[in-house]
This record gives sequence, structure tokens and C-alpha cells, in this order.
Amino acid sequence: MKIGTDGVLLGAWVSLDKSPQSILDIGAGTGVIALQLAQRSFSEIIDAVEIDSDAFEQCVENFEASDWGDRLFCYHASVEELADEVEEQYDLIVSNPPFYTDEFKSDNAARDQARSTDALPFNTLLKSVSLLLSETGQFSVIIPRKEEASFVEMAFAYGLYPIRICRVKGTITSEEKRSMLEFSFKKQPAIIDELIIEISRHQYTDAYINLVKDFYLKM
Repeated sequence: MKIGTDGVLLGAWVSLDKSPQSILDIGAGTGVIALQLAQRSFSEIIDAVEIDSDAFEQCVENFEASDWGDRLFCYHASVEELADEVEEQYDLIVSNPPFYTDEFKSDNAARDQARSTDALPFNTLLKSVSLLLSETGQFSVIIPRKEEASFVEMAFAYGLYPIRICRVKGTITSEEKRSMLEFSFKKQPAIIDELIIEISRHQYTDAYINLVKDFYLKM
């Protein structure tokens, strides 16, 4: 699995203001978001869950090779299985869920699963989050901008309300492609922001550089 911009963005953007002691990364892939949060926080428990066998093995290898291996653990399971079997709740849940539909399918089954909403429907994700998130916890996710309104409405059904929204554009003239959303069980006015990644090809904005510079060797 490649490390994509979406995962790095979310791992850098997630708020740690409440100093969460337990974190869960749903659909961890290579484990990059969990690793970012281990780098950024002092959380004692940083768990991940990944259903794909190859991605799970890669995630575990990356966890063990990191400086934070003693705080990182990956379950090889679906998030539904995790929600059924794990009793503890998490202070922070993050997810870069699959969201590509049938039209994007290729000859690579593993990649298709990682990129297809068939593998983790948004409704399944939100239901599992509602069970695994602590009463005062926060849930952060990155999704296509066009899915934002329906995702937020779906979240309402599980008592989750947006408290931060950041809409992401490639350049100042391009369309908003992604939405990063932070949810809580407590209803309050959402803080809405915008992030532009590039001024021109490979010339990044200060806002983007400041957000992700701690995670790249060259930025």
C-alpha cells in the first residue's frame, strides 16, 4: 500500500488538545496515521484495526520498526468484529476510510478493497465509532468533499456532531476535493476552515508545509 496525501493530512490535522490516552485507527493500511499520532502524542494506547492480510502484516512490521512499538498494536479484524469483542472505549478514533466506487476498480483486488466503499460502508464505520468512542471522545475522518453533507447527516443518527471541518483544495483555483471532519457526541457550532495544498506544481503553501513538515524528510 502506498502512503497517500489523505492519510498524512489527517494524521497531521487531528486535534490532540484533549490529550487522549487511548487512540484507535480504523482501516490502518500501512499504519501511517497511527504512527503520526504516536509521534505527536504521549497516548499510552494506540491501537489499529486492519482487515486485509497483507496490509495488516505491513502495518505490524512498521509498528515494530518504529520508536513507539511499545504503544502500538494492530488487530487483524473488521471494525465490526472489534466493536463486538472489545469492551474498552477510545478517547480518539481516526479513519481514512475507503471511498472509491465500482468505476475505479482495477485488476488489483487488494488495492480495490482499500479504495472501495464496499469494504467499509460509511454507515458501518459510523455505527462502530458510536460503540467504540468514549462519551467525551472525538472522531476524525477524511472523505470526499462531495460526500460531506450525507456523511454528516448519517452521523447525526448515531449522536455524532461535527465540531471541526477543513475542506481541502489542490490549488486556489481547483475544486474542494476532500473534507476532514471532527465529530463529538456534544453538539456545538462547527469551526470551518479551508486548506490549499499547492501554489503551483510542487510549490506548496505555507499552511500545508506547516501542517505536514514534521512527517517528511524533505519539505
